[in-house]
Amino acid sequence: MNTKNVLLVEDDKFLSSLLKTRLEKEGINVIHVEDGEAALEVLKTAVPDLILLDLILPKKMGFEVMENLQQNPLLKHGPVVIISNLGQDADVAKGRSLGAIDYFIKAQTSIDDLVSKIKSFVGI
Repeated sequence: MNTKNVLLVEDDKFLSSLLKTRLEKEGINVIHVEDGEAALEVLKTAVPDLILLDLILPKKMGFEVMENLQQNPLLKHGPVVIISNLGQDADVAKGRSLGAIDYFIKAQTSIDDLVSKIKSFVGI
């Protein structure tokens, strides 16, 4: 079985630690960065099976990261799942228009549901 790789772009230390621990227990390798610039640096050398992306980030916001991904032929179709506190219809629509395959609002999503969805996205 080949290991699935997930890039977690999240600046909330508690949430990222919890999510990383849970995903690793499921056998998923997690690369964690805390800002959009670091995410783009990682993506220069790695093509993860899934990108979990917060929108409100230091240095470069999540939507900016997605716009950058759209310009890279290797990453343009890479699955991105947004995990954010931004829950307005306009934010969800913008995320989807930039290629997000799903959009989770942190306050409305349990860790168990999120882990279950991530597993289905990476084929576990």
